[in-house]
Amino acid sequence: MRKLKMISKIQSLIYIILMSVCSSFYAHSEIVKDIVIEGNERISDETVIIYGEIKKNEDYNDQKINEVLNNLYSTNFFKDVKIVFNNGVLKIQLDEYPIINQLIILGEDRNSLKEQIKKIIKSKVNDSFIENNLSQDIDSIKSIYSLRGYNFANVETKIREIDQENLDLVFEIDKGKLTKIYKINFTGDKKIREKRLRDIIASEEDKFWKFISRNSRYSEELVNLDLRLLENYYKSIGYYDVKITSNSAEILESGNINLSYSIDAGTRYSIKKIMINADPVFDQNVFYPLNEKFKKLAGDYYSPFKIKKLLEDIDELIEFNNLQFVEHNVEEIVNNDSISIKFNIYEGKKVLVERINILGNYVTNESVIRGELLLDEGDPFTNLGLDKSISKIKSRNIFKSVTQKTTEGSEENLKVIDITVSEQPTGEISAGAGIGTNGGSLVFNVTENNWLGEGKRVGFDVSLGSESLKGTVNYTNPNYDFLGNSLNYSVFSTKDDKPDQGYENTLLGGSINTSFEQFKNVYASLGVSATYDDLQTLDTASTSLKKQGGQFSEIAGNYGFSYDRRNRAFQPTDGSIVSFNQSLPIYADRKFISNSFSASAYQSITENVVGAAKFYVSAVNGLGSDDVRLNKRKVLSSNRLRGFEQGKVGPVDGKEHVGGNYAAAINFEAALPNLLPESTKTDLGLFLDFANVWGVDYDTSIDKGSKLRSSTGVAASWLSPLGPMTFILATNISKASTDITESFNFNLGTTF
Repeated sequence: MRKLKMISKIQSLIYIILMSVCSSFYAHSEIVKDIVIEGNERISDETVIIYGEIKKNEDYNDQKINEVLNNLYSTNFFKDVKIVFNNGVLKIQLDEYPIINQLIILGEDRNSLKEQIKKIIKSKVNDSFIENNLSQDIDSIKSIYSLRGYNFANVETKIREIDQENLDLVFEIDKGKLTKIYKINFTGDKKIREKRLRDIIASEEDKFWKFISRNSRYSEELVNLDLRLLENYYKSIGYYDVKITSNSAEILESGNINLSYSIDAGTRYSIKKIMINADPVFDQNVFYPLNEKFKKLAGDYYSPFKIKKLLEDIDELIEFNNLQFVEHNVEEIVNNDSISIKFNIYEGKKVLVERINILGNYVTNESVIRGELLLDEGDPFTNLGLDKSISKIKSRNIFKSVTQKTTEGSEENLKVIDITVSEQPTGEISAGAGIGTNGGSLVFNVTENNWLGEGKRVGFDVSLGSESLKGTVNYTNPNYDFLGNSLNYSVFSTKDDKPDQGYENTLLGGSINTSFEQFKNVYASLGVSATYDDLQTLDTASTSLKKQGGQFSEIAGNYGFSYDRRNRAFQPTDGSIVSFNQSLPIYADRKFISNSFSASAYQSITENVVGAAKFYVSAVNGLGSDDVRLNKRKVLSSNRLRGFEQGKVGPVDGKEHVGGNYAAAINFEAALPNLLPESTKTDLGLFLDFANVWGVDYDTSIDKGSKLRSSTGVAASWLSPLGPMTFILATNISKASTDITESFNFNLGTTF
């Protein structure tokens, strides 16, 4: 009984407390009969009422007054806001922020960089001056300079008061010395040769000729990129639990940096088995077609890219069967040196997207970001769709970072998505040089990857060789009309001066091309080009070659398909790629049809040996009585037929090789990355080449039958102090008497 009385007393006490809270909450509730606003010089009374969401003849209590306070502070117009509510009069006392009249940047001469700084900082001309924003603005400016290698920049702010309501804001910048990467070291249980790791990372050691390259400048963002690239590479070849345990930057007396990466590769894992754990609500037969792929992958080395492709297959089945609100995740079960993969597929909550907000895009148009989204307002919400959308935005490579935040919408079954991007510099300047047994070359390139904030790519490049000069301007829209198709426009000019071969050739032209993924791993391209060709022959040219001289115009259409199943585009170790291209005349002074087909297959023979087999065939034929012009004739590059001088194989007109109507090559290669000690910084490979160039339509007497050319030898790639060098030592197995052989070839190439 006593216990019941105690419970009754506690209940009564709780009731009294609740009634007291409620009565005090509503004690100050009054109807607003009048609104008095004071202290506002620039902001009108009407604007204050609208932004404060204040309404006459409505009940206002303490909670509503606090909402008005928050609304007015969130405008960033007012330094201080005080509200007094008595006898139905709502009195608002305001203290306005001063206005920034001018934004002055000192210590930086480049106007383009000044404009970029003004775009990313919070303080803006004609906006309120908020002192609390200055520390964030300083950090943003330092971040811009850090990206450019100035890691010890100092930024100070000064205020020039014009009057009580206006001021000039000054940023004084001392960017300091440029921090360059003196040396890059890899330590620990790497299991991968240092030369390969240097190819993977973006950072480069500074050399005196690298005066343009930004990758030889130290920045935290570049180091973070290196860490991601290294981790992705190791995991892609089976090192599931790789740990880059430390990365350190030692500052030298010169102010430059010694960069070190410590790597523990760990165990190389293989895939034991793959299974699907689907919720009983789904028809299990929907996912049955994947079983065959699962069996093929069992026993292969683990790779997150293989898992990603399987997830894409699952998504295709979900879409094909019109399943909605489906979520899935991957469970990876490690056992000794193998991993079992389980795909858990389940029905998510039935939630819709109410609104998507895009934030932080001070440069990039919002439409560029929305064009990459797989979710739209009103669509079913899934974490899967959101994650894939974020990945697509990141893949544009025009943002420093992309993050998302999901909050509850106006109703229980609605979600609001905030996507925040961080802008970064998107322009690139690069230069390169090469020298070898076939002559030297220079290349200069300027690229802007986010032209006018529209996500378009604009590029200009010039290449100069011992006998040629070529310039190209490209304009690419990677997502034309938000269809996922790439559209490219280009204008080019080429000048070939070959007095030893008896001719000079000038080629002017332009093209429009589109490319897209037609089916999974199947890519299609379609385009049209127009060219003007001026071929001038010299007195030393043969009679047949002189007949080729003249001025020619043409408009041609082209299309192509490729089927790409490589595990990666850069240094693949597994998979294949097959492609076909054809060019047809629309209008031409000399009509022709050109076809080419190529196929390459890659296979890891052992952990240290990667094999490749390649096939290539190409043909060009005149239509009707027209002969194929000289610059359309087929030759083989030095990569397809080693042991012979480039362009010095096939039909000979007089003393000069003129190429053929047909060319074909078969190549077998084996990379031996661990044959030599790592200290040599040299990779070796073996090759066996078979090839031929034949056919002369303008003079059948020149081509005296076909002869199979073949060669074998060793290819070496050495990371020299001057840049990467390649050496080819080849011996000919078979050749024609007119061929010019080359048993030794070297090339030195580097970037500035």
